[in-house]
Amino acid sequence: MTLVTTKHLMEDAYANGYAIGAFGVHNLEIMKAIIAGAEKANAPVILQTTSSTYKYIGMPYMVALAKAAAAQAKVPVALHLDHGESLENVMECLRSGYTSVMIDGSSLPFEDNIALVKRVVEVSKAVNVPVEAELGTIGGVEDDLKVDEASALFTNPEMAGRFVQETGIDSFAPAFGTAHGAYKIEPELQFDLLDQIRQATNIPLVMHGASGVPDASVKKAIGLGVSKVNFSTELKDLFANEIRSFFIDNPTENDPRKYFLPARAALTELVEQKIRMLQR
Repeated sequence: MTLVTTKHLMEDAYANGYAIGAFGVHNLEIMKAIIAGAEKANAPVILQTTSSTYKYIGMPYMVALAKAAAAQAKVPVALHLDHGESLENVMECLRSGYTSVMIDGSSLPFEDNIALVKRVVEVSKAVNVPVEAELGTIGGVEDDLKVDEASALFTNPEMAGRFVQETGIDSFAPAFGTAHGAYKIEPELQFDLLDQIRQATNIPLVMHGASGVPDASVKKAIGLGVSKVNFSTELKDLFANEIRSFFIDNPTENDPRKYFLPARAALTELVEQKIRMLQR
Protein backbone atom coordinates (compact mmCIF):
# COMPACT_ATOMS: atom_id res chain seq x y z
CA MET A 1 0.00 0.00 0.00
CA THR A 2 1.01 3.64 -0.34
CA LEU A 3 1.90 5.95 2.54
CA VAL A 4 -1.22 7.03 4.43
CA THR A 5 -1.93 10.20 6.38
CA THR A 6 -2.21 10.18 10.16
CA LYS A 7 -5.63 11.84 10.20
CA HIS A 8 -7.93 8.81 10.15
CA LEU A 9 -5.45 6.71 12.15
CA MET A 10 -5.47 9.17 15.02
CA GLU A 11 -9.17 9.93 14.85
CA ASP A 12 -9.91 6.22 15.24
CA ALA A 13 -7.41 5.92 18.09
CA TYR A 14 -8.94 8.95 19.83
CA ALA A 15 -12.47 7.61 19.45
CA ASN A 16 -11.59 4.13 20.67
CA GLY A 17 -9.12 4.77 23.50
CA TYR A 18 -5.79 3.59 22.13
CA ALA A 19 -2.74 5.28 20.58
CA ILE A 20 -0.61 5.03 17.45
CA GLY A 21 3.11 4.50 17.93
CA ALA A 22 5.36 7.08 16.25
CA PHE A 23 9.00 6.07 16.05
CA GLY A 24 12.06 8.13 15.16
CA VAL A 25 13.77 6.90 11.99
CA HIS A 26 17.48 7.51 11.46
CA ASN A 27 18.53 4.91 8.88
CA LEU A 28 17.32 1.95 6.82
CA GLU A 29 17.99 -0.60 9.57
CA ILE A 30 15.87 1.27 12.11
CA MET A 31 13.10 1.77 9.56
CA LYS A 32 12.99 -1.95 8.74
CA ALA A 33 12.88 -2.79 12.45
CA ILE A 34 9.99 -0.38 13.03
CA ILE A 35 7.97 -1.84 10.14
CA ALA A 36 8.68 -5.40 11.29
CA GLY A 37 7.60 -4.59 14.84
CA ALA A 38 4.38 -2.98 13.63
CA GLU A 39 3.62 -5.99 11.47
CA LYS A 40 4.15 -8.34 14.41
CA ALA A 41 1.73 -6.23 16.45
CA ASN A 42 -0.61 -5.99 13.43
CA ALA A 43 -1.03 -2.25 13.92
CA PRO A 44 -0.49 0.94 11.91
CA VAL A 45 2.70 2.86 12.54
CA ILE A 46 4.14 6.32 12.05
CA LEU A 47 7.69 6.79 10.80
CA GLN A 48 8.89 10.20 11.88
CA THR A 49 11.93 12.34 11.31
CA THR A 50 13.13 15.74 12.35
CA SER A 51 14.55 18.00 9.66
CA SER A 52 18.08 17.19 10.77
CA THR A 53 17.42 13.50 10.15
CA TYR A 54 16.09 13.88 6.62
CA LYS A 55 18.94 16.25 5.84
CA TYR A 56 21.38 13.63 7.09
CA ILE A 57 19.78 10.85 5.04
CA GLY A 58 18.92 13.12 2.10
CA MET A 59 15.29 13.93 1.35
CA PRO A 60 15.03 11.84 -1.87
CA TYR A 61 16.44 8.81 -0.03
CA MET A 62 14.23 9.39 3.01
CA VAL A 63 10.98 9.51 1.07
CA ALA A 64 11.96 6.70 -1.29
CA LEU A 65 12.77 4.43 1.66
CA ALA A 66 9.48 5.26 3.39
CA LYS A 67 7.47 4.68 0.22
CA ALA A 68 9.20 1.36 -0.39
CA ALA A 69 8.53 0.33 3.21
CA ALA A 70 4.85 1.28 2.96
CA ALA A 71 4.47 -0.54 -0.37
CA GLN A 72 5.66 -3.80 1.16
CA ALA A 73 4.20 -3.42 4.66
CA LYS A 74 1.20 -5.43 5.81
CA VAL A 75 0.02 -2.51 7.97
CA PRO A 76 -0.69 1.19 7.25
CA VAL A 77 2.43 3.39 7.37
CA ALA A 78 2.61 7.19 7.62
CA LEU A 79 5.62 9.49 7.23
CA HIS A 80 5.61 12.41 9.67
CA LEU A 81 7.76 15.51 10.12
CA ASP A 82 8.48 15.98 13.83
CA HIS A 83 9.18 19.49 15.18
CA GLY A 84 9.21 21.36 11.88
CA GLU A 85 10.96 24.65 12.51
CA SER A 86 9.44 26.81 9.78
CA LEU A 87 6.92 27.08 6.97
CA GLU A 88 9.76 26.46 4.52
CA ASN A 89 10.69 23.28 6.38
CA VAL A 90 7.09 22.07 6.17
CA MET A 91 6.78 22.97 2.48
CA GLU A 92 9.89 20.96 1.68
CA CYS A 93 8.31 17.90 3.29
CA LEU A 94 4.93 18.42 1.64
CA ARG A 95 6.50 18.69 -1.79
CA SER A 96 8.58 15.58 -1.19
CA GLY A 97 5.75 13.29 -0.09
CA TYR A 98 5.43 13.42 3.70
CA THR A 99 1.91 12.49 4.77
CA SER A 100 1.83 14.29 8.12
CA VAL A 101 3.63 17.34 9.53
CA MET A 102 4.24 19.04 12.84
CA ILE A 103 5.01 22.73 13.03
CA ASP A 104 6.65 23.76 16.29
CA GLY A 105 6.18 27.44 17.04
CA SER A 106 6.12 26.87 20.79
CA SER A 107 9.10 29.18 21.36
CA LEU A 108 7.21 32.08 19.75
CA PRO A 109 4.82 34.50 21.47
CA PHE A 110 1.30 33.09 21.54
CA GLU A 111 -0.15 35.21 18.72
CA ASP A 112 2.89 34.60 16.51
CA ASN A 113 2.61 30.86 17.13
CA ILE A 114 -1.04 30.96 16.05
CA ALA A 115 -0.20 32.93 12.91
CA LEU A 116 2.53 30.48 11.89
CA VAL A 117 0.40 27.41 12.55
CA LYS A 118 -2.58 28.85 10.66
CA ARG A 119 -0.39 29.36 7.60
CA VAL A 120 0.96 25.81 7.84
CA VAL A 121 -2.57 24.44 8.18
CA GLU A 122 -3.64 26.40 5.11
CA VAL A 123 -0.93 24.98 2.86
CA SER A 124 -1.10 21.46 4.31
CA LYS A 125 -4.86 21.12 4.05
CA ALA A 126 -4.59 22.07 0.38
CA VAL A 127 -2.82 18.73 -0.18
CA ASN A 128 -4.82 16.79 2.45
CA VAL A 129 -1.96 16.49 4.94
CA PRO A 130 -2.85 16.75 8.65
CA VAL A 131 -1.02 19.11 10.99
CA GLU A 132 0.22 18.70 14.57
CA ALA A 133 1.31 21.69 16.65
CA GLU A 134 2.55 22.42 20.17
CA LEU A 135 1.75 24.97 22.86
CA GLY A 136 3.85 25.23 25.98
CA THR A 137 7.40 23.92 25.80
CA ILE A 138 8.51 20.32 26.20
CA GLY A 139 11.98 20.19 27.71
CA GLY A 140 14.97 18.02 26.84
CA VAL A 141 17.04 17.26 23.75
CA GLU A 142 15.98 15.65 20.47
CA ASP A 143 18.35 15.85 17.50
CA ASP A 144 18.97 19.61 17.06
CA LEU A 145 16.07 20.58 19.33
CA LYS A 146 17.26 21.64 22.79
CA VAL A 147 15.03 23.07 25.52
CA ASP A 148 16.26 23.61 29.07
CA GLU A 149 13.91 21.55 31.24
CA ALA A 150 13.99 24.27 33.89
CA SER A 151 12.49 26.71 31.36
CA ALA A 152 9.88 24.30 30.00
CA LEU A 153 6.34 25.61 30.41
CA PHE A 154 3.18 23.59 31.01
CA THR A 155 0.33 24.15 28.57
CA ASN A 156 -2.46 26.45 29.70
CA PRO A 157 -5.79 24.67 28.98
CA GLU A 158 -7.72 27.85 28.18
CA MET A 159 -5.05 29.02 25.76
CA ALA A 160 -4.90 25.50 24.28
CA GLY A 161 -8.61 25.62 23.51
CA ARG A 162 -8.26 28.93 21.73
CA PHE A 163 -5.11 27.75 19.93
CA VAL A 164 -6.82 24.66 18.53
CA GLN A 165 -9.97 26.53 17.52
CA GLU A 166 -8.15 29.36 15.75
CA THR A 167 -5.54 27.26 13.95
CA GLY A 168 -7.66 24.30 12.83
CA ILE A 169 -4.93 21.74 13.61
CA ASP A 170 -5.68 18.02 13.55
CA SER A 171 -3.69 17.01 16.65
CA PHE A 172 -2.19 18.84 19.59
CA ALA A 173 1.02 18.26 21.54
CA PRO A 174 0.63 19.60 25.10
CA ALA A 175 3.38 20.07 27.66
CA PHE A 176 2.29 18.19 30.78
CA GLY A 177 5.54 16.88 32.25
CA THR A 178 7.31 14.80 29.62
CA ALA A 179 10.69 15.71 28.11
CA HIS A 180 12.73 14.71 25.10
CA GLY A 181 15.77 12.51 25.58
CA ALA A 182 16.70 10.36 28.57
CA TYR A 183 15.14 10.94 32.00
CA LYS A 184 17.40 11.19 35.04
CA ILE A 185 14.42 10.46 37.30
CA GLU A 186 10.87 9.31 36.58
CA PRO A 187 8.88 12.27 35.23
CA GLU A 188 5.98 13.63 37.24
CA LEU A 189 3.20 13.86 34.69
CA GLN A 190 0.36 16.30 35.34
CA PHE A 191 -2.65 14.12 34.55
CA ASP A 192 -5.20 16.59 35.92
CA LEU A 193 -3.77 19.20 33.57
CA LEU A 194 -3.87 16.74 30.68
CA ASP A 195 -7.55 16.06 31.38
CA GLN A 196 -8.29 19.80 31.36
CA ILE A 197 -6.44 20.14 28.06
CA ARG A 198 -8.43 17.24 26.59
CA GLN A 199 -11.70 18.87 27.55
CA ALA A 200 -10.59 22.26 26.19
CA THR A 201 -9.33 20.98 22.83
CA ASN A 202 -11.38 17.86 22.01
CA ILE A 203 -8.93 16.62 19.35
CA PRO A 204 -6.31 13.84 19.42
CA LEU A 205 -3.40 14.64 21.74
CA VAL A 206 0.24 13.70 21.27
CA MET A 207 2.73 12.59 23.93
CA HIS A 208 6.27 13.65 23.13
CA GLY A 209 9.22 12.28 25.07
CA ALA A 210 7.68 8.90 25.90
CA SER A 211 11.00 7.01 26.01
CA GLY A 212 11.49 6.00 29.63
CA VAL A 213 7.97 6.87 30.78
CA PRO A 214 6.48 3.90 32.70
CA ASP A 215 3.88 1.92 30.77
CA ALA A 216 1.23 2.65 33.41
CA SER A 217 1.72 6.39 32.94
CA VAL A 218 1.51 6.11 29.16
CA LYS A 219 -1.71 4.10 29.43
CA LYS A 220 -3.20 6.63 31.84
CA ALA A 221 -2.38 9.41 29.37
CA ILE A 222 -4.05 7.44 26.57
CA GLY A 223 -7.18 7.29 28.71
CA LEU A 224 -7.06 11.10 28.80
CA GLY A 225 -6.98 11.66 25.06
CA VAL A 226 -3.42 10.88 23.96
CA SER A 227 -3.71 9.21 20.55
CA LYS A 228 -0.10 9.34 19.30
CA VAL A 229 2.94 8.47 21.40
CA ASN A 230 6.47 9.36 20.25
CA PHE A 231 9.49 7.13 20.86
CA SER A 232 13.04 7.86 19.76
CA THR A 233 15.66 7.83 22.52
CA GLU A 234 14.92 4.24 23.57
CA LEU A 235 15.40 3.05 20.01
CA LYS A 236 18.69 4.88 19.55
CA ASP A 237 20.01 3.65 22.91
CA LEU A 238 19.11 0.02 22.19
CA PHE A 239 20.46 0.12 18.65
CA ALA A 240 23.80 1.53 19.81
CA ASN A 241 24.09 -0.86 22.76
CA GLU A 242 23.43 -3.90 20.58
CA ILE A 243 26.15 -2.87 18.14
CA ARG A 244 28.59 -2.22 20.99
CA SER A 245 27.86 -5.65 22.44
CA PHE A 246 28.33 -7.30 19.06
CA PHE A 247 31.81 -5.82 18.64
CA ILE A 248 32.85 -6.79 22.16
CA ASP A 249 32.16 -10.40 21.17
CA ASN A 250 33.31 -10.00 17.55
CA PRO A 251 36.04 -7.35 17.55
CA THR A 252 37.35 -8.13 14.04
CA GLU A 253 34.03 -8.41 12.23
CA ASN A 254 33.58 -5.90 9.39
CA ASP A 255 30.41 -7.08 7.63
CA PRO A 256 27.52 -4.64 8.27
CA ARG A 257 25.05 -7.37 7.34
CA LYS A 258 26.19 -9.23 10.42
CA TYR A 259 26.50 -6.50 13.05
CA PHE A 260 23.26 -4.72 12.06
CA LEU A 261 21.11 -7.84 12.26
CA PRO A 262 21.08 -8.33 16.05
CA ALA A 263 20.48 -4.60 16.55
CA ARG A 264 17.59 -4.69 14.11
CA ALA A 265 16.10 -7.78 15.78
CA ALA A 266 16.24 -6.11 19.20
CA LEU A 267 14.54 -2.98 17.86
CA THR A 268 11.81 -5.04 16.21
CA GLU A 269 11.02 -6.64 19.55
CA LEU A 270 11.00 -3.26 21.33
CA VAL A 271 8.70 -1.67 18.75
CA GLU A 272 6.29 -4.60 18.96
CA GLN A 273 6.23 -4.30 22.76
CA LYS A 274 5.56 -0.57 22.63
CA ILE A 275 2.75 -0.87 20.10
CA ARG A 276 1.05 -3.68 22.00
CA MET A 277 1.24 -1.57 25.16
CA LEU A 278 -0.45 1.32 23.34
CA GLN A 279 -3.28 -0.95 22.21
CA ARG A 280 -4.22 -2.28 25.64
